[in-house]
Amino acid sequence: QVQLVESGGGLVQAGGSLTLSCAASGLTVSSNAMAWFRQAPGKEREFVAAIDWSALRIYDPDSVKGRFTISRDNAKNTLYLQMNSLKPEDTAVYYCAARSSASITRAESGYAYWGQGTQVTVSS
Repeated sequence: QVQLVESGGGLVQAGGSLTLSCAASGLTVSSNAMAWFRQAPGKEREFVAAIDWSALRIYDPDSVKGRFTISRDNAKNTLYLQMNSLKPEDTAVYYCAARSSASITRAESGYAYWGQGTQVTVSS
């Protein structure tokens, strides 16, 4: 049984940093494509970043490039999202997701496993 458990969300001032964690069980983060999505109030869930088996990374939207970094710790079987220079528009529930495949995709439908989400609130 696959479980993804996010942690690390919270309230932070604009310009601050947070690191989200996603502890995985029932799958191996180094063998499966892993991703972060987010959903802001009143908006659809959107792709943020993904990492594949070879550690290839992709980021969306353009607004997070250079500020967010996706990574993983194979020994801990954990996925991370380091978020720097946070802006109020980054406020959202952040979700960890995993594919059954090793290759990444931006499509939400491509991810079979999801965490419960962690709230990130950035105050101005």
